[in-house]
Amino acid sequence: MKAFIINGSPRKSWNTAKAVEKAGEGLKDSGFEVERIDLYDYEFKGCVSCFACKLKNAKTCGVCAVKDSLRPVLEKLREADAVVLGSPVYFSQPAGQVRSFVERWLFPIYSYHYEDGKPLLCREKPVPCGMIYTMNLPKEMYDSWGYEDTLRQTPKSMGEIMGCCETLNIFNTYQFKDYSRYDITLFDEEQKRAYRDGHFEQDLKSAYDLGCRIAEKAKKIADDAGITI
Repeated sequence: MKAFIINGSPRKSWNTAKAVEKAGEGLKDSGFEVERIDLYDYEFKGCVSCFACKLKNAKTCGVCAVKDSLRPVLEKLREADAVVLGSPVYFSQPAGQVRSFVERWLFPIYSYHYEDGKPLLCREKPVPCGMIYTMNLPKEMYDSWGYEDTLRQTPKSMGEIMGCCETLNIFNTYQFKDYSRYDITLFDEEQKRAYRDGHFEQDLKSAYDLGCRIAEKAKKIADDAGITI
């Protein structure tokens, strides 16, 4: 079975990247073939509202028709059995590159046909997904700063369109290797480092466990469909 882990951070070896890699390890240890995608390797925009993906009886129906470097990635994802997407949080939202990717990935397979208040899946089978957020915000400020409301929308859409989605939040991340180089007084480096040293390994373990759970969901879907793994 095929899984994709998607790093939505411009950093390829920092908090978000490490978390999606750990989720990938969980998927690999569960028997999945795993491919990593770094979104900032690609030049693309969000949805251009051409609606070619919704044209009746067209070759583009259900497929993003925009021809750019993201298109091969979207074609790969059509074969996915599981997907884990990671994003840093900027101004209480997923990174802009992630938002643009989600528009291009999900809208073509989003259905305007509803049944019992839910959109019908435009997939042969549900594809279990995971959404990992890494953020500078401490956990105790998450609700009071309104992050719950803003960050739940992307995994909610992923769950409705792909079938199911689980979210993992990683709080109070360590931003720099050397805080003294940057013009910042809001956070204390020693406190940041202490929190990282006490929590980040457990955060990575949670990401690994997320990968394992998503793998089990995908296996159950395949088993229920009579697909031999």
